[in-house]
Amino acid sequence: MRASRLLNRKTIVALLAIAASTVFAAEQAAVAEKAKHAVEKTHEHTKAPSDAELIASAMRAAPAGVAKAATIVAMGEDGKMRTLRKGTNGFTCMPDNPTTPGPDPMCMDANAMEWANAWMGHKTPPAGKVGFMYMLEGGTDASNTDPYATKPEPNNHWIKTGPHVMIVGAEASFYDAYPKNPDPDTTQPYIMWAGTPYQHLMAPIR
Repeated sequence: MRASRLLNRKTIVALLAIAASTVFAAEQAAVAEKAKHAVEKTHEHTKAPSDAELIASAMRAAPAGVAKAATIVAMGEDGKMRTLRKGTNGFTCMPDNPTTPGPDPMCMDANAMEWANAWMGHKTPPAGKVGFMYMLEGGTDASNTDPYATKPEPNNHWIKTGPHVMIVGAEASFYDAYPKNPDPDTTQPYIMWAGTPYQHLMAPIR
């Protein structure tokens, strides 16, 4: 009888161990499944936008009459521009940059495109080519004094702009007619990046 009880105890302990192990395995499987869904959800939110979405974003930068006939370009994974749609009116629109805090698609004429390429390439903009640029979705947070700042610093005068148009590539005397305050009233026209080769007029649209 005593041996039988001992055997029963051993059997119960063994069964409990198996049950515990099964529960643990089930819990681990559930955790793994949750982790898998979390990763999938993250990938859904970070997946690259389609060309149609990029085109729609770029077209919001300018008035419909300009955007519908503009060339649409976007930055490829290799860092080079690729054309999503050829246009006919001399304007080029670019979609929002997802790495910046706010919506900032832009649309520019040929001269402004040359100016933008010079700025992005850290080169001197071409002289005597006044350009016009739309940013009707607004700008994004940026330094008003440093053309290449990527985040707020104590002395780089970080600002936020709403919908506006820009005049770039003009003579220095043109920009002298507007405020060049490092901390401007962004509801009024002002000069951004004053004193640099990339200074330009910011004119808010309300």
